[in-house]
Amino acid sequence: MTFLLIAIVTMALSLWAAARVKRVYRKYSELPVRSGLTGAEAAYQILGAAGIRDVEIVEHDEMLGDHYDPMKKRLVLSRDNYHGSSPAALGVAAHECGHALQHAQAYAPLQWRMAAVGATTFASQIVMWLPIFGIFTGLIAPMTGAAIMAAAWGMIMLFNLVTLPVEFDASRRAKAVLLRMNMVNSHEEREGVEKVLNAAALTYVAAFVTSLAYLLWHLLPLLLGGRSRE
Repeated sequence: MTFLLIAIVTMALSLWAAARVKRVYRKYSELPVRSGLTGAEAAYQILGAAGIRDVEIVEHDEMLGDHYDPMKKRLVLSRDNYHGSSPAALGVAAHECGHALQHAQAYAPLQWRMAAVGATTFASQIVMWLPIFGIFTGLIAPMTGAAIMAAAWGMIMLFNLVTLPVEFDASRRAKAVLLRMNMVNSHEEREGVEKVLNAAALTYVAAFVTSLAYLLWHLLPLLLGGRSRE
């Protein structure tokens, strides 16, 4: 029952955060900015002003799949944000530029997250397949399984924890540079950028809370000697 409650609550939190992002993004993607800049143009100007010339800015079709790839030095914007001239488009583009700025300045939390990608990917595979393997084979003792799952969820939780300052700092940089370079001017435009980036931040908070909840659930029986699930 405890596991079911955790699953329901964390899933509801994640779905609420994702729905809020889409709702806020949709609202402020319909408001044109006075500067007339598109997300791509804003990104070029922001990176250029920072002296970053080796980051490629590309367009893709996935909605809200915008990201910065530090390995390929590629800033990827969805079609709506690449061509859009709205507070939502400029906010997202500037946020991804914030990651490029972090990379150029060797921002420590970003370096930690990059270093942990491989281990976190492996941990994600463990939490997905180990319960299935244990149920169908019976080869893994309950306490051993709990220890492995706790270690895997611990890795995922740490990755999500490090992600928080990376994302919050990128949003802080985005808001500051858009104002400094006069890309957003009116109160409504500034409010749009603020709300879009704050809503996006909630998805990372939800991911951290979820991983922390599952870590604690697997860790508790180890600390109590198996009594928590009796």
